[in-house]
Amino acid sequence: MSVPLSELAKLGHASAADLAACRALLKTGSRSFHAAGKLLPQALHRQAGALYAFCRLADDDIDDADPAAKDAALAGLRHRLDCAYAGRPLPHPVDRAFADVVERHAMPRALPEALLEGFAWDAAGRRYETISEVMEYGARVAGAVGAMMSVLMDRRAPATLARACDLGVAMQLSNIARDVGEDARAGRLYLPMAWLREEGIDPDAFLANPVFTPELGRVVARLLCVAQSLYARADAGIAGLPLACRPGIYTARMLYSQIGEEVLRRGGDSVGSRAVVSGRRKLGLLGQSVMLALMPRRADASPPLAETRFLVEAVQHAGDARAPISRLGWTVELFARLDEQDRQTGLRAAVR
Repeated sequence: MSVPLSELAKLGHASAADLAACRALLKTGSRSFHAAGKLLPQALHRQAGALYAFCRLADDDIDDADPAAKDAALAGLRHRLDCAYAGRPLPHPVDRAFADVVERHAMPRALPEALLEGFAWDAAGRRYETISEVMEYGARVAGAVGAMMSVLMDRRAPATLARACDLGVAMQLSNIARDVGEDARAGRLYLPMAWLREEGIDPDAFLANPVFTPELGRVVARLLCVAQSLYARADAGIAGLPLACRPGIYTARMLYSQIGEEVLRRGGDSVGSRAVVSGRRKLGLLGQSVMLALMPRRADASPPLAETRFLVEAVQHAGDARAPISRLGWTVELFARLDEQDRQTGLRAAVR
């Protein structure tokens, strides 16, 4: 059975204004998601926006904290997570919207916990010796987000979750390749140190003086090769998503992989400048993503990466603990109410 609107109002934490605040945050702080999100169904777009806004704010809290205050910032994030999962979110638009996502989708807590663990590694200035260790980091800060998105789309099968985690890790590797210079100037290094040494690059010397060399370009290209293999694996998972969701997810996949392509066109140099995807190219990718969404693809039942297996298992162990109500009815009624609030707000503004 669906939930009457009168009861729905009592169950939700977030208002239309809260969700609008999440959208505004992502419009300036996560442009790739903002572009891709336009192709998602409206209900999913709003819920995914709440999820990404919480992740964005959590990341910013750690990045913006002074070194001596990072532990306190992490403790604050864990408190926010405690409150959201207790159904008593902090009085902040993003916290209220995130708490609704947690409730309505029985989001396994291990997934946002993994994200915070990745942020803790950032706060500690952790470096990564091998590509597997880099992927362990990517599993936490991006694979966990992929798994959460899969849960939002009601896709909890192990194979689908594994491909969602593949996509998240691939995107993170693309980000690392794009931000080598920016990260190094901030004292951060995410490239596998073993690969750097194989090319005759001393990691400490590079951090002290971040300069591009052909040897560094080869390391970046090697990283992007791994990312590309993961994008290929992820494509089969995207094909298994609800048809209406595929264009938006394909767009995100194409935008991030295109970032890597742009880095490669520069010879792997992401030290002197930051690769970006032009507006015209983004429009082309939007059209291409719609076409890809309609193409049948063979399922990929490959097991999850060793680095992301814990995320897949966390969802399987959690099961689906939602109350036995119609999720479609819940979503439709919820966003009908919110759309009506938006409309009324617009009418009042016009009258003034």
